[in-house]
Amino acid sequence: MAVIVVVDDEPLQRDILKTILDDDGHETHSAASGEEALDTTKKFHPDVILTDLRMEGMDGVELMEHAKAENPALTFIVMTAHGSVGSAVEAMKKGAFDYLQKPLEKDKLLITVRRAIQHAELLKENRHLHKELFDRFSMEGIAGKSQGMREALGIMKKVSNSPATVLIAGESGTGKELIARAIHYNSLRRTKPFIALNCSAIPENLFESELFGYEPGAFTGASTRKIGLFEAANHGTLFLDEIGDMPLMMQSKLLRVLQDKEIRRLGGKEPIAINVRIISATNKDLEKELIRNSFREDLYYRLRVVTIQLPSLRERKEDIPELVDFFMTRYNKEFGKRIKGVHDSALRALSEYAWPGNIRQLESVIERAVILSDHENIRLDDIKSELRTSLQTDAFNLELTDEGINFEELEKALLRKAMAKSNGVVARAAKLLGMSYKTFWYRWEKINSGPSQKHPSDEQ
Repeated sequence: MAVIVVVDDEPLQRDILKTILDDDGHETHSAASGEEALDTTKKFHPDVILTDLRMEGMDGVELMEHAKAENPALTFIVMTAHGSVGSAVEAMKKGAFDYLQKPLEKDKLLITVRRAIQHAELLKENRHLHKELFDRFSMEGIAGKSQGMREALGIMKKVSNSPATVLIAGESGTGKELIARAIHYNSLRRTKPFIALNCSAIPENLFESELFGYEPGAFTGASTRKIGLFEAANHGTLFLDEIGDMPLMMQSKLLRVLQDKEIRRLGGKEPIAINVRIISATNKDLEKELIRNSFREDLYYRLRVVTIQLPSLRERKEDIPELVDFFMTRYNKEFGKRIKGVHDSALRALSEYAWPGNIRQLESVIERAVILSDHENIRLDDIKSELRTSLQTDAFNLELTDEGINFEELEKALLRKAMAKSNGVVARAAKLLGMSYKTFWYRWEKINSGPSQKHPSDEQ
């Protein structure tokens, strides 16, 4: 059943239409003029408005323009007399869904109304999805009160409504795509497409066809036209994740697109103008890639008009309680659970962990805990199998760069961590690291400024 408003200044016509639509199971209201129809629309919130085009006072087109100014999603069907089809077509250009020619045929009326109702339902669903997306990716919905996140959010708010290209830098799992989507859904492009491409997942020989599309016969096997991601994202946003993995050949072609604002499909002859905002992301240090000649310097400066640096989770540990609560609420809803909170011991373990997988790893841990926990609160037992000890993390959460690892610094970190965990008791610290008392003490003395006058007591 749908709510329908019938607008016609002929009483008999209104009554006939109302009877037909009521018999078809709809809630039908009628109005004798455009002015009355506006009041009726505000009162009953119809799905479809069926209006005559020519009426005294406000005509059907004026009614549609006034009503759509209040609610752009309203679905209109206009009715016109024989010989006025041109006016009905003009009304469709201005936003009417369809038109019916008088005298009306019952079957055609019902078919057109049912199609209009389906259209109205799709519009409602689309609006609902857009609202969900906007709510999910609103700036206010991004958890984080740490200094690094406050700085990132400040830049996001300033850049969202500009056309500037944005480069988002940060380790894997820090939420770079979330930030890109938030920029898009808080911009003037929010109702247009957001399309993401992971550059590290595309074989080099497929890059060009993926981004630009192709015409039939462009290469063996190209039997139909394919629209590339640039065209699909037109007037919206194209998110190029892991841009540091884009081959050099494609980097030069991407630079040309950014400069000329047009693309050409493979096998195509005519350039196609595009209006696409580019947001890119990387977990690499692109300045080092410039030195290695694996990334174009001119493209780098084109992409980083605005740069957003996302901190790792270990650099924003004060945000962990808020993030835990956010994920717990999400997965309670998704799995129908009623987990109320997190025990202090579990939260302490989560806060002390170094999170090599960053927010993505934290989300996975909380999701699993919500699924498996049989208690009102997440306990340490629910998460400890997912976490290595913080001591192990110090040793293994290190990235092996081209410069290698500084083992002296690693040794210092391990020894100091062991002493901290053992409250300065050397025997316990040595046991944590699998060393003899003597070996541990020798190394401990070596990393400190000078030998102590006596060994720290094992009774401390």
